[in-house]
Parts: sequence; C-alpha cells; structure tokens
Amino acid sequence: MKLSSYISDLLYRYECVIIPDFGGFVTNTKSARIGTNSKEFYPPTKVLTFNNHLKNNDGLLANYIASVDKMPFKTAMNFIHFEVQEWLQKLKHEDITLDNVGTLSLDGENIIFEPQKNINYLTESFGLSSFVSPEIKREKYIKEVEELEEKAPILVSQRSKEAPNYLKYAAIFVVGLSILGFAANQFYRDYQNKQQIQAASKQLDQQNKVIQEATFIVSDPLPSITLNAQIASKPYHVIAGAFRFPDNAVRKMHQLKELGFNARILGVNQWGLTQVSFESYNTNQEAREGLVVIRQTISEDAWLLIQDL
Repeated sequence: MKLSSYISDLLYRYECVIIPDFGGFVTNTKSARIGTNSKEFYPPTKVLTFNNHLKNNDGLLANYIASVDKMPFKTAMNFIHFEVQEWLQKLKHEDITLDNVGTLSLDGENIIFEPQKNINYLTESFGLSSFVSPEIKREKYIKEVEELEEKAPILVSQRSKEAPNYLKYAAIFVVGLSILGFAANQFYRDYQNKQQIQAASKQLDQQNKVIQEATFIVSDPLPSITLNAQIASKPYHVIAGAFRFPDNAVRKMHQLKELGFNARILGVNQWGLTQVSFESYNTNQEAREGLVVIRQTISEDAWLLIQDL
C-alpha cells in the first residue's frame, strides 16, 4: 500500500500527521458556510495544509504502519524513509499527486501543497455535501393569490349578519353559567388545599416533638481511620512494545522489571495491541531524557506515548 493511503487514514483521526524528514499535514476545522457570490451551502469540513518545518518523528505514522501491516517498527521507518527519498527526487522534475490528500510541487526550496477538494476529513460531516438553495419567488406567489381573490370574492348575505335576539340572550346566559362554575370550582380547590396544608403542618409538629424527646447514646464508638491518599499522574510513557497476545506483554513486563525498570502494562490501544512501558514520567522533559538513555542502551525501537491513565 502507498504511503499516501496511511496518511489519509490518519487524517480522519488526528489533526497532524508528520512524515519524518519531509513535513507535516495539518488539519483545521472550518464551520459550515454559504458561498459569497452564490447560493451554495457548504457543510463543516477539515481544511488540510502542509508545514515544511514539521519534520521531527513523533512515531505516529510508523507505529500505525507497523500495526496495520504486522511489521517491526524499524521496518516501517525504513519504508517511510525510502518513500520520502523517492518523493524528493521526483519533485525536482515534476509534481507529485498523493491519492486522497493533494498535489505537491517544488518552488525553489519550498514545497507547495494544493489539497484535494472532494475529500472531507471531518467525520461529523460524513455523508454531507454542498447544495444550492433554490430561488424563493415570493412576489410571484403573492400576485397569484391576489388574482384568485379577485376571481372568487366571498359574499356575505345581509340576512346572516342579523342574528335573532333570543340567540344573544342565550349566549349571555351560557357565559354567566360558565363564570359561576369556574368560581365555585376555584373556591372548592382553595378550601381543599388549605385542609391539606393544616394536616401536613400538624404531622410535622408531631415528628419534631418526637425527635426533640429522643436521646441517642453510642456506648462503643468505632475507632477513627486516617487514610493517606495520593494520586500520582504520570502521563508520559516510554513504550517498549505493543503485543497482539497479552501473555507476551506480561512476559515483556517481567523481563524489564528484572532489569530494574518500573515497567507496567498500559492497557490495550485502539488497534487491539497491549502496550508495555519501560517507565512513566511526570513531565515531558523527564520522559524525553529517559527515552534518549533507553534508546542508547536498551532498545532503539522505544518511543514516547502521551496518555493519561
């Protein structure tokens, strides 16, 4: 599989994907918008850019390739290195098109990037596309209604306007009965609420009297217990490896503890691999210093993971 395919997969999950010794692809979320000179609506999206200065390896791309293709971390790094060298040679003569990412071209010593327009890496906008709002013709509909009113006028006979006197008196009688019924109902409800409040107040007074007269005696109190709790947060971990089978992860942890490391199992990552760390640190500076020592003495494949446990 091409390197661009791995980059495209990671751009859906992360805001930055760094290609060691080449540069980094960075995404920024952009809200939904309406075209300036058109009636086209655009959904929220991730705007993809390229930064020439992001060249330091953070281990994300290589670790993803190693986990997907079941290869060692060092082999994945070699694959990235050869692909980057091929890109740099090709850019001297022509532009490079990365599938589902964009086009790279060389302008002097700077790399120019043009993202692919039909790819939206924002997962919340999956299935959404831009659309053009149809024109609303309000004036046309108003004229049509006016024409219909002119053609079919509403006629009211003089006879219907004059209501008999007995209907007026009947209406007044009905309104009067309604007012009397409402007043009686309201009076009954007020009386019922007053009775409930008096009963509840009487019950509450009796309970307070019982509580005031009660005496509580504790003959044999329990001894007090003092707990000293300290929460240690060490979010920076130097990773020794990620294993498909948990038994191998446990075996690796015991081997590192025999060498004097405070090794532990960090749990299962999003690819189903059990991660084992050499050490965990409080600060980023301590973790990077420990990573340098471990790479020089124990394992060149060690890498840094930042994760709160």
